[in-house]
Amino acid sequence: VNSEGFARFRVEAPDAKSVIVSLGLGGRGGTVLRKDKDGVWVGTTEGPMDPGFHYYHLTIDGGVVNDPGTHNYFGSCRWESGIEIPAPDQDFYALRTDIPHGNITQVRFYSPSLGKMQVANVYLPNGYGKLVKGKQERYPVLYLQHGWGENETSWPVQGHTGEIMDNLIADGKIKPFIVVMAYGLTNDFKFGTIGKFTAEEFEKVLVDELVPFIDKNFLTKADKWNRAMAGLSMGGMETKLITLRRPEVFGYWGLLSGGMYMPEEIKDPKCVKYIFEGCGSKENPDGINKSVKALKAAGFNAEGLVSEGTAHEFLTWRRCLYQMAQSLFK
Repeated sequence: VNSEGFARFRVEAPDAKSVIVSLGLGGRGGTVLRKDKDGVWVGTTEGPMDPGFHYYHLTIDGGVVNDPGTHNYFGSCRWESGIEIPAPDQDFYALRTDIPHGNITQVRFYSPSLGKMQVANVYLPNGYGKLVKGKQERYPVLYLQHGWGENETSWPVQGHTGEIMDNLIADGKIKPFIVVMAYGLTNDFKFGTIGKFTAEEFEKVLVDELVPFIDKNFLTKADKWNRAMAGLSMGGMETKLITLRRPEVFGYWGLLSGGMYMPEEIKDPKCVKYIFEGCGSKENPDGINKSVKALKAAGFNAEGLVSEGTAHEFLTWRRCLYQMAQSLFK
């Protein structure tokens, strides 16, 4: 990636007839690479990319493969290559050396409703478990959901949840809390059938199985006013459906490029202390602004964020988490 945000690629495939990188602009089919005099395929995106994280892959003679020169990230229901375009505000999710860090631990729990084991990643803030005046501190919990095609690894890795939380805590902008990131059962859903999505299957896993497991095995404050749910994209859809059906479980709600609440959808205004809605400026900012305005007019504690210069992508959602986290559990 050069200083202007153009992405350059170099692939050694001397016998190939065609190499295309899926990372491109405006749906133009990606970046087509050309073979140089040494038989190496090279190319540069037509223009600068939006800042932040982007999935991509290579198509070599019609076969989809990952770039061997970078890491893999779970997205689009498969392990994809990924690229990071530096952002002007990237310090808020940087891995800093001058502060203490929490830990992300993987837990396995049995789901009776699914009849199998499930996995979740749990962020524990620095100092978790230590005695303070002879007692172990207990913490609020945010249940944070990924989008379609992703899984429980997406928020910790692509989203930089741990780095964002560590930095907020170290800078005194939030009090420590736990973040639980579980697989939301999204990836069996096919495009074109989203209107039939109810999130009822995941609701059983989350509310009836995972929340009790977390409260039993971690130092939580086990009540709705110390419990939040938020999600990006399809995880936002899950959040909206579940929080409206089960308001007794979560007291703070967040939709990150995942739809909007309208005041008339919330039966009891006292059931939620805070609502967050966000999206990229290249998505639906007018919808978010109108929804937040309507919620505020109806007396709800609502906040919105439009991420400047981004679309349906992880920099949008990193910015949303950073902003939302500062208003949770207050």
